[in-house]
Amino acid sequence: MDSQKEALQRIISTLANKNDEIQNFIDTLNQTLKGVQENSSNILSELDEEFDSLYSILDEVKESMINSIKQEQARKSQELQSQLSQCNNALENSEELLEFATRSLDIKEPEEFSKAARQIKDRVTMASAFRLSLKPKVSDNMTHLMVDFSQERQILQTLKFLPVPKAPEIDPVECLVADNSVTVAWRMPEEDNKIDHFILEYRKTNFDGLPRVKDERCWEIVDNIKGTEYTLSGLKFDSKYMNFRVRACNKAVAGEYSDPVTLETKALNFNLDNSSSHLNLKVEDTCVEWDPTGGKGQDSKIKGKENKGSVHVTSLKKHSRSGTPSPKRTSVGSRPPAVRGSRDRFTGESYTVLGDTAIESGQHYWEVKAQKDCKSYSVGVAYKTLGKFDQLGKTNTSWCIHVNNWLQNTFAAKHNNKVKALDVAVPERIGVFCDFDGGQLSFYDANSKQLLYSFKAKFTQPVLPGFMVWCGGLSLSTGMQVPSAVRTLQKNENGMTGSTSSLNNITQ
Repeated sequence: MDSQKEALQRIISTLANKNDEIQNFIDTLNQTLKGVQENSSNILSELDEEFDSLYSILDEVKESMINSIKQEQARKSQELQSQLSQCNNALENSEELLEFATRSLDIKEPEEFSKAARQIKDRVTMASAFRLSLKPKVSDNMTHLMVDFSQERQILQTLKFLPVPKAPEIDPVECLVADNSVTVAWRMPEEDNKIDHFILEYRKTNFDGLPRVKDERCWEIVDNIKGTEYTLSGLKFDSKYMNFRVRACNKAVAGEYSDPVTLETKALNFNLDNSSSHLNLKVEDTCVEWDPTGGKGQDSKIKGKENKGSVHVTSLKKHSRSGTPSPKRTSVGSRPPAVRGSRDRFTGESYTVLGDTAIESGQHYWEVKAQKDCKSYSVGVAYKTLGKFDQLGKTNTSWCIHVNNWLQNTFAAKHNNKVKALDVAVPERIGVFCDFDGGQLSFYDANSKQLLYSFKAKFTQPVLPGFMVWCGGLSLSTGMQVPSAVRTLQKNENGMTGSTSSLNNITQ
């Protein structure tokens, strides 16, 4: 009976997964169909615009040519009209001179005849008819303005759609996910020397397999990539996977997308648990800050003895030299129960806040940065059973490194109320590496990846990231992979690191 139920459960799970896969494919088909309709409409509109542009250019060229012909016609006509006018005037003068010469032949008096002959000779010498060129200044030939558009017609007849680059192929084997960076590599199915650049698109997702149409984030774009690989760096891995696709572009058009590839980008993501932090801590997601007036904003709502308690806190603050009460002098009873509400997970001198996500297996990494003026803080992990009055490192259920800048400067590793001083400078950022299965908790300079200290412990319960802060603040960076340098150091220096055994004989 039980085996049949298990088999049926497997069948149900398989059918549900297949139905989900088919539904995703249906959504993809519908999205593609919608895309075909929209893109066809856009392409038709663009085609009309292109042909209208061609028509406009042809009209402009035609108008320009017509103007050239008319200008040539006007120039030649003006030249010929001018030459014709000169010829008419010369002919008129020549005809008058001819008539005068003809009449002179009838003169009988020798002296008058001689006089007329001399006049005729002088007038003939000066006559414009004998100085005219009897050749047209311009011809009637207009062949230099004729056109032959046979080649252009052939070009127009060869108009066709642009050659579209083929879809690239992403090679998952060549892709690399490391150090919160993703390198995507691809190749063209065949050589294409007209490729100008590539466009890479990516998005985060929590679904394995093919990208989904619904309930997904928008694609982000990286344009103008000249090579066949690209590295996205400085990513926060706050999703289980990332989808990638790429397309090739020539000078005019972008090609089809490659088949999408899904790469795993799993990392530990957590926020600080505001609901259970110490009342003197102001917590917002990945930031925590000491707040010596924690809860005082609601004092006006509290009457009687509870109101007296809040006055006591103010009195302590006034008598503190630094303006901030020492953690050993803060009264537990000064916090009225009505103000604390659910925030009583930690109290007293345990200025602690835990992460909201438990670590139960695997290797994980996060980083912490303290404010410059932070007087005291601890960074580590703890079991969920850490007591409400317990401070990090002072019980056998918590491990941490502690930085103290108040009264005297100390930097130490703490566990089970034992302390080991660390003879290294306090880094600007502290990297925390937790190997739950391997039973190791290591701390690093996040910038140089120098090992600060390493605990060896067999974790018997899930652990939570833990933080203590007094007079200052901390900010966290999560969603980070274990850095390659840390992995290498874990392998090479595992035998050289410190352990909890070194704390056994060292009391606080």
